[in-house]
Amino acid sequence: MTPIFALCDEYVRKLAVLDPVGAGARGIAGSFAPATDYGPDGHAARADLVRGTLAALDGLPVTSEADRHAAAHLRERLEAEAAWHASGGPLRMLRAQFGLVTSIRDSVDLLPRGDDDQWRNIAARLAAVPEMLASWRTSLELGASKGLVVARRQVLELAAQADRFAGIHDKLVTSYGDGRLAGELAEAAKTAHAAYAETARYLRTDYAPRAVEQDGVGAERYAVAARQTLGYDLDPAEAYAWGWAELERIEAEMAAEIDRIRPGATWQEVSAYLDETHSVDGVDAYHAWLRERHDRAIAELHGTHFDIAEPLRSVDVVIAYGSASGAPYYTSPSEDFTRPGRTWWPLQGRERFATWRELTTVFHEGVPGHHLQRGAEKTAAPDALSRFAKTVGVSGHSEGWALYAERLGDELGWFSEPGTRLGMLAASAMRAARVVIDIGVHLDLPLPDGSRWTFEKACEVLSERGRANSSRVHPEVVRYFGWPAQAISYKLGERAWLEARQAAARQPGFDLKRWHTAALALGPIGLGGLAEALEGVG
Repeated sequence: MTPIFALCDEYVRKLAVLDPVGAGARGIAGSFAPATDYGPDGHAARADLVRGTLAALDGLPVTSEADRHAAAHLRERLEAEAAWHASGGPLRMLRAQFGLVTSIRDSVDLLPRGDDDQWRNIAARLAAVPEMLASWRTSLELGASKGLVVARRQVLELAAQADRFAGIHDKLVTSYGDGRLAGELAEAAKTAHAAYAETARYLRTDYAPRAVEQDGVGAERYAVAARQTLGYDLDPAEAYAWGWAELERIEAEMAAEIDRIRPGATWQEVSAYLDETHSVDGVDAYHAWLRERHDRAIAELHGTHFDIAEPLRSVDVVIAYGSASGAPYYTSPSEDFTRPGRTWWPLQGRERFATWRELTTVFHEGVPGHHLQRGAEKTAAPDALSRFAKTVGVSGHSEGWALYAERLGDELGWFSEPGTRLGMLAASAMRAARVVIDIGVHLDLPLPDGSRWTFEKACEVLSERGRANSSRVHPEVVRYFGWPAQAISYKLGERAWLEARQAAARQPGFDLKRWHTAALALGPIGLGGLAEALEGVG
């Protein structure tokens, strides 16, 4: 192991000790404490680790191309993390949808549950929920004393989410049965549920009165957030203009697709028709459809456009009961693959599921999307990708690849069933709408007609221009408002991937399968270096 790879490994090991919840989410193997300290001391320890690792990296020799990639990725990610710490991020780390409270909740579900020793770890994690949430509140209180607070909308939305979590672990405890740990699990779940309820009370009663009404975070905080999600310094004015142009381009393509399905019909008429004719009823039927489509994609791609490693030729498909998210999501396999890659599908109160709209998301979350990309990183040889690269990614890189995967499905003719290509285009329109909503809201940029962004205007644009399902509109917009610059990583990431492929395709003898292999072997990288890294490949 080279000194740079050893430093990457050391950072991952030390971070796992300081952040066991994050370690579990990243699939890091090993036994760790049940709780992460989200208080000021815990954040300070993680910030010290970042600074110390960057200082150590400066003095290490680069002995190979793999070393160069490993060092560049480590430096870029840690510099972005250091900027977040310096901006006061840990003291206002509060957002609804995919925020800290959700991470704590999910960390319980991600733990293995085979023998009693593993169930005892689950009981310990459940029992640690009050401690973790209390430490987080300490950081929020310190932030509030310094005037570092978040938007009131996020506070109240998260309070409602925390209320829904009070009782969410009962299904897990019941699944254990009446073994010798049943009482311990039930008691631990009870304390966790009480902690979620107390968090909801704290947010509404103690924190909300000090929150700000303004949803946008402003240029300084947005620049820090964009660097975290994209891996380069964003030109927001250029991206905002491009987002509107891209949305108009997609709308024109959608109009042509609608005319092919039902000449002269409107979007509303065609989507209502497809909802009736290309949907499945009931959760069991929905789960079976998802399972079959994941398996079919893997079977059709392996050996043709990709060589899929054996551990990646299956993916767990999980119904996300109790999730308040408006969107499906993916969790990576663990380093040792004892925990498989999983796609998670929220129900959103539905009994009927429009498969014509959701096929494209199967490719996004599964194969050739997140499961293939992140799984390929996990299965890479230890001297090819550093342990840090296998566990810490860049949102623009991974979400951009997942949108590229949807586009590849279109190129391969996978949207041949009625309405499915329109579903893919509608999803693309939603991602373009995300770009303009996110940048526009947080930087207070005017809409093309000169009006200003509000929550209601964002919902309107996402619904009418982004063609989002009605059940997704509210949680999606809440997510954009609370997680600045994450929503733009999809479309801007896709743009970077397409530009990189177009540049490579101009070279003589270009081969798409070879390019895919090289692209996945590269591992995560900031979007600013993607085209250069893949120049001449394929």
